[in-house]
Amino acid sequence: MKRLTWEGLVLVFAVISSLANAIIHSPAAFAQSGGDATRGRALYDGRCGACHSLDVNRTGPRHRGVVGRRVASANGYDYSPALRQVGGVWTSDRLDAWLQGPQRMAPGSRMYLTVPDANQRRDIIAYLETTDGSGR
Repeated sequence: MKRLTWEGLVLVFAVISSLANAIIHSPAAFAQSGGDATRGRALYDGRCGACHSLDVNRTGPRHRGVVGRRVASANGYDYSPALRQVGGVWTSDRLDAWLQGPQRMAPGSRMYLTVPDANQRRDIIAYLETTDGSGR
């Protein structure tokens, strides 16, 4: 039987560590949308962060817990009449449609930014799926 060299031991540790990291973090990193939440956070910060945050209403409403929340229901935010008329719940599919064309979904709403790239939309939605609605 051959002895394991120091380099071999380091390689085995690296592989085990990588696998453990993937198992632990994969549910958050690849949420229901199939996107990458880590990339989604960077995209959210860069594309959405000027008007939105997770915890504070700004030009747009806060987004913590948006997936599963009723449309136009963030406390303290003054929604446009167009968006208040949409009704229903924000699901991953509805968010995808919204990000493709908010004016198509709710003509007269205050949001005009679109995310035409399907992979970027999936990543942003994956990130939003990892935020909970813990009342903040």
